Amino acid sequence: MTRPTSVIEPLNFREALGHYASGITVITSQADGEPLGFTCQSFYSVSMTPPLVSFSVMANSYSYPKIRRAGRFAVNVLSGEQAHISNQFARQGGDKWQGVEWQTSPLGNPVIGGSLHWFDCEIHAEHAAGDHLIVIGEVKALNLQDAPASEPLLYFKGQYRSLAEHSAA
Repeated sequence: MTRPTSVIEPLNFREALGHYASGITVITSQADGEPLGFTCQSFYSVSMTPPLVSFSVMANSYSYPKIRRAGRFAVNVLSGEQAHISNQFARQGGDKWQGVEWQTSPLGNPVIGGSLHWFDCEIHAEHAAGDHLIVIGEVKALNLQDAPASEPLLYFKGQYRSLAEHSAA
C-alpha cells in the first residue's frame, strides 16, 4: 500500500485526477455574431429543481469572458466519433469552427452537429476557485436523443476511450 503524502505535487495531482474517467463536452456561445467554444471535461449536474449544470474553466481563458458577456452557453456532449472536434476546440487561437457543422439553439448558442445531446443554458452564477472559475448554468432547453447511435466520448488516463473497449471484458 502506498503511503499518503501531505505535499501535493501538481504533476502527481494531475496524474491522480487522470484516473477518473470523464465525458467530453464543448461549451459554446456567440458574442457579437462570433461563435465561441472550448473543450471541457469538467461538466456535471448540480440541481434538478431548478435544472442547473456546471462546468469549470481556467480563470485566464480567452473564450470565457466573451461567453460571460453573452450571458448564455450551450453544452455539447460529444459522441465517441468526435475526438477530432474535442481536439479542434482544445486549441487556443485559429478558427476552431472550420469544417464544423452547427446550428443555433433556442437561446442563440451554437450546437455542434453530431453531438449526442446538448443543454442550452443561461449563466446562473460564477464562483472563483483557485486557478479556475466554476460556472453554473440554468438549463432552458435541451435535446435528448431517443436512442443515440453512438456512445459518449470519454477521457481516461490521458487518452480518449470508449465504453465498447471494455464491454467485452
